[in-house]
Formats: sequence, C-alpha cells, structure tokens
Amino acid sequence: MKILMIAPTPFFSDRGTHIRILEEALALEKRGHSVPIVTYHIGENISEKIKTNIEIYRIPKLLFWCKKMEAGADWRKVILNILLIFKTLRLVLIKKPDIIHAHLHEGALIGWIVRKILFWRKIKLIADFHGTLTKEMVSHNYLKNKFLRGFFIRLEKFINNLGDFAIASSGELADELRKTRKDGKIETILDGVNLENYDPLTLKKEFRKKLGIPANKVMIIYAGSFIANKGIKYLLEAISKVAKGDRNIYFVLAGSPEKEIKNYLKKRKLENCVKLISPLSYFDLPKILKAGDVGVDPKDSSVGQASGKVLQYMGAGLPVVCFDRINNRKYLGEGAYYSRDISAQGIIDGILYFSQNSEEIIARGKIAKERAEKFSWDKSAEEIERIYQKLFS
Repeated sequence: MKILMIAPTPFFSDRGTHIRILEEALALEKRGHSVPIVTYHIGENISEKIKTNIEIYRIPKLLFWCKKMEAGADWRKVILNILLIFKTLRLVLIKKPDIIHAHLHEGALIGWIVRKILFWRKIKLIADFHGTLTKEMVSHNYLKNKFLRGFFIRLEKFINNLGDFAIASSGELADELRKTRKDGKIETILDGVNLENYDPLTLKKEFRKKLGIPANKVMIIYAGSFIANKGIKYLLEAISKVAKGDRNIYFVLAGSPEKEIKNYLKKRKLENCVKLISPLSYFDLPKILKAGDVGVDPKDSSVGQASGKVLQYMGAGLPVVCFDRINNRKYLGEGAYYSRDISAQGIIDGILYFSQNSEEIIARGKIAKERAEKFSWDKSAEEIERIYQKLFS
C-alpha cells in the first residue's frame, strides 16, 4: 500500500515518540509498503544512520530560527502545523496515498483537515495516539489558565473521534480514548524492540571500559528524557538517597536535556557515583544498555504514554525497576521489580532489592530478554497492516 505518515514534530530526534514513528515506518517498509514521512523543517537525517528507502519531506524553513528539538508545547507549533497542512496536501496530490497514518493528536487533526479538503479522494485515515493531549501539556507546565485548559479538553475530545480507526500506544491510553471515542474503533499497538540491535557483539566489561564505568559495581541505568512527565523527579531523589548508603551502586543517566541534571548532580556532589551521557543517540543505545545490570523506568501513568525504554531494557536483557502499571506488567511479566507506591521510595526499594540479590538480576533479566521476543516491531507492523486491510474490506 501507499502510506503517508504525518509526524508533527522535529523528526528524527532521540526520544520515544520519534522512535515509535521510525520503527513503525521501517517495519511497514520491510513488509513491502511505501511509507514517506512528512514532518517539520528540522530533525536528524535518518538515512545517514540506517539503510532505508523511506523518504522524508519537510515543510519550508519559514521559521528558520525555530530549532527546538525537545518535547513540549510551543506556540510556534501552530504556525509549523499550518505549514504542515499545506505540505501534506501537496504530497497527497503527488503521491496519491491509500492511507494517511497520522501520529499524535496534531497529526490526526492535520490528516482530517487534508482529507476534508480532498474529500473526493476518499483516503483512509489512521490516528496513531501516543499519549493524551491535555494532560501532557499540563505536565509540561502549560494550560494554567482555566479557559485555555477547557478549550484544549474540548479539542482533545473532538480529535479523539477523528479517523477511520484509532491506534493507542498503551492499554491505559486505549481505555482513556474509549471514554470519548463514539465508534469504539480503537486498538492497542504496543511499542516494539528491534532485537537485531542487541545481538551479542561485545562483552559487558568491554562496554564498561569504553564508557569509563567501574567494572565491579551494580550499574543502574536510566535512558530517556530528563523531563517531569517521565518521572525524573522520583529517580533523582532516589539516586540522592541511595548514593548516601550503598557504595556498591553506580548510576548512568543517558538522555537530555542535560543542564538541570548536571547542576543537580554537581550541587549534591553525586558525580563520583553517576555518569551523565548527553545527548543520547538512539543508534548508540544498545551499546550503553548492554553495559548495565538493571534498568529503571520511573514513569507513572498520568499521561497514558507507553514506555519504549522498557522494551529496550528487555532487549538488552536487563531486569527493570518500575511502577506497577498495566503496560509494564504486559511487557515485563516477572522480569521486573514493581513498586505499588508511586514515589522515590518505591524506586529506592527496587534498586536495593537488586543490589542485594545479584541472582535476581540474572534470573529476571533472562525473563525480560525472553519476553522481548514477543514484542518485536515486526509483530506491531503485522497488527497495523491488519487494521489497514480491515478498513478496505
């Protein structure tokens, strides 16, 4: 099929939303589909990192000074998304896609507008939701004005009903969408992991040596964005308390933005037990994870996002410390330590559990690695393809 993906974001950047867009497109391409992506004027060129025939089409650089790569709301995105509507319209006329696969709420709205304008084309529209709209904006400290928040709540309810079919990145998000989507056409397509990236290339000791990490300590790793809605406050508090009492533990924080984290570590004199890797390239992630012992995901369920980092930990054979979420259970099974208490203490308890029970690191890591095979991007692409076929049948 001819599929046009809408990515209303500076694609590609090394974070979860972009990884989902990229890996879905790659897996669909692998199954023989044509999957061009239309996106903002900025972003990394994926063809320099991987072999693919996926074409990336960008909007004009009218806002050439806008170079924000981080997640979060920005008033300039209104202008960027208007430009994206025109770019998408042009591509639909040229490429004549069978399906518009629109990512995020903004993408779904853009896809709907384009389809309304080109109504005679009768293009199918898939809305691929990665999280809630309003709650995510609130988590980034936006929408403090009640009137504005009310407007976005109504807008989100409207967008939730767009498209011939909705895809949710987690079971929690699917449940949230079912509260407002009237036709009930919602399916959960979980994130996947590319296990080819985790083939045993080098021994753990060699990876640690390259990273300058002590070979004899329990290495706890967090890989992802250092922002509030990822639960970073729980992790930083946990690191501060664990570092005071257990000298056998070493932390690696890999991600961005680094400024506040760097200041935090310096202020609390934690540089000796924490290594900061920033920026983190998605394409270097397997090497870093394979140097670790235990992965941490401090994200709660407040914004309904899935957690792709958990799958990356699993691919590397790491057990995980995380909160007791439906999505985490679905991924990890018995391959994790689950904290029922959503707090820094819950993370601390999990870290200490593994540091004091080395045999559990091996046992649960093995379970996590085996379960990763159930969550490949190839299987996700099969499910997406099945939804496509359902629309045409």
